[in-house]
Amino acid sequence: MSRAPAILSHKISTLVYAFNRKDELLMLWRRHPPNAGLWSPIGGKLREAEGESPYQCAARETREEIGLRVKPGDFHLTAMVSEHAYEGAAHWLMFAFELKVRMKTLPARNREGIFEFVPIPKVVRRAIPATDRQILWPLFQKYRGSYFAVSIDCRASGRLAWAVEERIVDL
Repeated sequence: MSRAPAILSHKISTLVYAFNRKDELLMLWRRHPPNAGLWSPIGGKLREAEGESPYQCAARETREEIGLRVKPGDFHLTAMVSEHAYEGAAHWLMFAFELKVRMKTLPARNREGIFEFVPIPKVVRRAIPATDRQILWPLFQKYRGSYFAVSIDCRASGRLAWAVEERIVDL
């Protein structure tokens, strides 16, 4: 007798790629799950009950995490990412944005973690989530300034199955 698969919730979030004037990526060493103890861009969960849009969420998370007041129009939607059974805990639908405003200063550490500007070639040398290392960061670099949609199956231990479902390169 086989067991029915566990039903996982779906979470909606944003991921914000913010850069300084030297084109270094702002990375956060996260104190809290998901990805606690790893480096990643800023971002967070969408407030679904309030009807928050992904752009509004990106602006709010940018203000909350690094104190930078920006508007939804200050973002370029660079990707839609579907992660199936991430960490076995939930399905994630992420909207990845590039902040068009260049940062002038490094944010102070806060309850979320510690911040650093990381040169682009050194991003993959950091302890970053496997999905970021293998899929999201390479695709972001390849389609930067454009758009892509990717679906990632995180169920297989140690192996990620993924497919780019759409890409638009001449925006």
